[in-house]
Amino acid sequence: MRTLSDDIYKQFAKFLEVQCGIVLGDNKQYLVKSRLIPLIAEFKQESLAELIQQAMSNRNRQLRTMVIDAMTTNETLWFRDRYPFELLATKLFPELQEKKKSIKIWSAASSSGQEAYSIGMTALEYNAAKSANNLNVQIIGTDISDSMLAQCKAGEYDILALSRGLSEARKRQFFVAANDGGSKMQIKPEVKKLTSFRSLNLLDSYGSLGKFDVIFCRNVLIYFSNTVKSKILNQFASALNPGGYLILGASESLSGLTEEFDMVRCNPGIIYKLKSK
Repeated sequence: MRTLSDDIYKQFAKFLEVQCGIVLGDNKQYLVKSRLIPLIAEFKQESLAELIQQAMSNRNRQLRTMVIDAMTTNETLWFRDRYPFELLATKLFPELQEKKKSIKIWSAASSSGQEAYSIGMTALEYNAAKSANNLNVQIIGTDISDSMLAQCKAGEYDILALSRGLSEARKRQFFVAANDGGSKMQIKPEVKKLTSFRSLNLLDSYGSLGKFDVIFCRNVLIYFSNTVKSKILNQFASALNPGGYLILGASESLSGLTEEFDMVRCNPGIIYKLKSK
């Protein structure tokens, strides 16, 4: 019931790559099982193979959506790697503020919202440290997962999620108790009003989002083929305003994938600036 033949696995891996660009690679059956086995009972399927075949056939759109959702959901944490948020406050915000009073930031593949909200907290801390001329920051988070987007919009997190990268000081400053008996905390309205979330597949067009000054796409490209990486990176370039920045994960690189950016070495970390036309 819970076994997965090589043939079905290969079919599913191809299906997933076509649908959302994710490359499973060889011998990742354990990952598929861990993500999809819980759906067998929920959708009253006889086996994991039947569940996958039903999802690929598109006869049950809800099942198809839930399978893709399960395979594309990744864990995240607050202020991940720290330096991107420090660079926002010490380099990018001051530099961009010299040119404009309002900036737009995109958290691509925002998962459960920690990155977008961490950017919002950074913006509020930056403004609080200044006596005047506050910077207006608009943050848009996107994800392919409906369940993750629902959590982003709710802005409620349990104690375990809040313990991953969030200091006690920030917890006190930016969260209040949720109305659930004490097991969760709610992000405060002043952070929430800076952010909005919407559904987007990174394989699709970004035109409806408008232009950005900074794009975060961290620890996401590692799941894609080089062809898909190149396509996404060039679309990011088109979605940035002149002089805009792209921030990738610490282990990710643009080498051989696009010529649209200049590398900027910071201390610590590396970011990428859109080349002048």
